[in-house]
Amino acid sequence: MPGSGCENLFVLRGVAPAGNVSTSGVMGTQNMEIAMTRLRAGLLVVVVAALATGMATARVAWGGSVKGAVILKGAAPEPRKLPVTIDQYVCGKEKSAEDLVLSPEGGIRNAVVWLENPPPTPAAAAPPPVTAMDQKDCVFTPRVVVVAAGGRIDFLNSDRLLHNLHSTPSANPPFNRAQPKGRTIPIAFPHPEIVRVSCDLHSWMRGWVVVAPHPFYTVTDAAGRFALPGLPPGRYTVRAWQERLGTISREIVVGDQDPTPVTLEMTAR
Repeated sequence: MPGSGCENLFVLRGVAPAGNVSTSGVMGTQNMEIAMTRLRAGLLVVVVAALATGMATARVAWGGSVKGAVILKGAAPEPRKLPVTIDQYVCGKEKSAEDLVLSPEGGIRNAVVWLENPPPTPAAAAPPPVTAMDQKDCVFTPRVVVVAAGGRIDFLNSDRLLHNLHSTPSANPPFNRAQPKGRTIPIAFPHPEIVRVSCDLHSWMRGWVVVAPHPFYTVTDAAGRFALPGLPPGRYTVRAWQERLGTISREIVVGDQDPTPVTLEMTAR
């Protein structure tokens, strides 16, 4: 191990040269001290190098974040009711069209917000967590879910009647599965895209699976609010999608401490 000091340990195993017998005790002691000093120095270098490597590979917990809301710009459209002509004993006689749900202040529920240019993130050590979407009272709930690419949705049926799951994605495998009461159907989504799911037996039923290529995706709450934490400082493009209003984007600059406030305005169509 050149340069580490370990080569001097061989002095301890050597034999004093002929003619130097009278000084072998002194020379042996000196050589031992030199060897131990160099050994300590070599071990210190190894420890420091190991610590440096560990710090270089550890994930930094960034303190930047984006926090804001997606709101409707302009007058809100009139709420729509959809007639129910089948299975009224479970589904009722009409359903609200949930393709645009607003708070009293105009916040848009179930909009998806993400970073178009996310920071690098290490590969996940474990499979993505399983997400669930239920069919309850003849609606998909939640209506919009986000799942990591390669993850799985467990589709449930809590109604006491037959539903089905039908989707024709462009990047992921299509499916059309009958689903009686109480049956769970797991479906994997390997590729990023926005997938519409419907029930052919109940035409008003719609659900959306957003297959995300990175962790910086979220869905707005009932007030239209969202948060994207854990960001390094920098310039980003924030995008928002809503099933009826389409997609918008905005450029922002994120600092390293206080949340960056963002309001995303979408126009009614």
